[in-house]
Amino acid sequence: MDILYKMNADLKTEDVQNVFRSSGIKRPVDDGNRIQRMIENATLTVSAWHGDKLIGLARAITDFSYCCYLSDLAVSKEYQRNGIGRQLIERVRSHLGEEVALLLLSAPTAMEYYPRLGFEQTEKAFLIPRSI
Repeated sequence: MDILYKMNADLKTEDVQNVFRSSGIKRPVDDGNRIQRMIENATLTVSAWHGDKLIGLARAITDFSYCCYLSDLAVSKEYQRNGIGRQLIERVRSHLGEEVALLLLSAPTAMEYYPRLGFEQTEKAFLIPRSI
């Protein structure tokens, strides 16, 4: 399977909505305006493409110097378990360099996935959850 990875590609709202829906990630997929703002305000994206179809996305916010918050990691259901998520994260890390820490909030169902990719679980995080 030939997968093409793109850094900071132009992403269409509908394509991102489709990946989020298919992947099972909980995002406001029925609010196109909000998804578009999420795309526009990311400082770093890595997308995975099979032909002209968006099949995976890593979306992050970073200062490129000290820390990076990985806000989304999503791969369409039919493409999962092929190493695409791992490749998306590796490409984010490669772009950031070694001086930048990569942080994320995991969905409960993915708690066992991230340690396999080199993430360390921490108990030092705090959260004020969104209200909507």
